[in-house]
Amino acid sequence: MDATDRAILSLLQVEGRLSNQELAERVRLTPSPCLRRVRNLEESGVISGYRAVIDPAAVGRGFQVLAYVELKGQDAETVTAFEEAVMEIDDVIECLRMFGHPDYVLRVAVPDMEAYSQLRLERLGRLPGLDKLTSQIAMKALKPGGVLPL
Repeated sequence: MDATDRAILSLLQVEGRLSNQELAERVRLTPSPCLRRVRNLEESGVISGYRAVIDPAAVGRGFQVLAYVELKGQDAETVTAFEEAVMEIDDVIECLRMFGHPDYVLRVAVPDMEAYSQLRLERLGRLPGLDKLTSQIAMKALKPGGVLPL
C-alpha cells in the first residue's frame, strides 16, 4: 500500500459516495488506474464494504447503552454459544471481545429506557454463559464511528 492508496482510503472513509471521476481527480490519477486501485483494495479486503451513516435518533434508536458482559467460563463451547446468540440480537449493534475484564462490551441501540429494560430482561439476561451484565447509558456521542488515521 502506497501513499496514493492511503489517500484513496482517507477520502472514501469520509465521503464513500465519491464518484470514481471525483476520487481520481482528488488523488491526481486518471479514472482507470484509480478504479483499478479501488477494486484491488476491495478484493484484498482493505475496503470491507460501504454503508450509509444513519443518525440513530432519526430512526428511533437514540438511546444507546454500553453493556459489559462477564461469562461464567472461557471454554470454547461457552464462548461460541455466547457469540452465536449475541449475533442474533439486532439491537446489539457492536460486540467486542476483550482481553481481561469485562469479557465483552456490547453497544446497544434502542428507542428508550423501557425498551432497554425489556431487552435486558428478555434477551441479554438470558444469553448463554452469562455471569454478570453491567450497563452504562451513553449521554452523548462525541465521536461516533470514527475515521482511521492513515
